[in-house]
Amino acid sequence: QVQLVESGGGLVQAGGSLRLSCAASGSIFRAMGWYRQAPGKQRELVASISRGGSTNYADSVKGRFTISRDNAKITVYLQMNSLKPDDTAVYYCNTVTDYISWGQGTQVTVSS
Repeated sequence: QVQLVESGGGLVQAGGSLRLSCAASGSIFRAMGWYRQAPGKQRELVASISRGGSTNYADSVKGRFTISRDNAKITVYLQMNSLKPDDTAVYYCNTVTDYISWGQGTQVTVSS
């Protein structure tokens, strides 16, 4: 079964940037997404990208986050700019439908 490993999180001040990576252990020929879960909240989809590269974003991150994928490297990225304290969460990647096993995620903490 394909495994997902997220990395790139950390502690950053408001207004800063981070780049998250999601490496898959095998090919995933489906749309992929980045999700986040803040303490006490449900997991939400913040960005998605189709196999062909079409992207969609949640209103809360539109204009600040950019999702991309490298199919050759089987990796999905999330460039996060102009970070806000409300972006603090554990970030996960997964398919958009028919989820595969969730990875451990990567913690993003934005200080004010």
